[in-house]
Amino acid sequence: MTKSELIEKISETLKLPAGKAEAIVNTIFDSMVKALERGEGIEIRGFGSFTVRKYKAYEGRNPRTGETVHVAEKRLPFFKVGKDLREASERGPRDAATGGQTRRGRRHRSERAGIRRRRGVGAE
Repeated sequence: MTKSELIEKISETLKLPAGKAEAIVNTIFDSMVKALERGEGIEIRGFGSFTVRKYKAYEGRNPRTGETVHVAEKRLPFFKVGKDLREASERGPRDAATGGQTRRGRRHRSERAGIRRRRGVGAE
């Protein structure tokens, strides 16, 4: 999902003009970025948490030339997946509301294989 798809979804769900939905999304993202810049963590229950990890400086190697290069210390955002999101990802694209179908309206390949076996197609 892209940022524009998220804006569109919020606009449709809350019946808001696209401009207001975009302002909501931008406000949320800007707040998250500012919190990470201050070194604060962000926790969204069930979704996950964002933290800033600090990495020490080290001597690396240019893979093309083999030359040693100094890599400065850095701070990078890190995301840890929450339990609910992890479990939803493990279930895959199927959903009870779609009757086991994927977003494109097709059944998952494991289910199609089971249907073929029951019909006797592809049996060895």
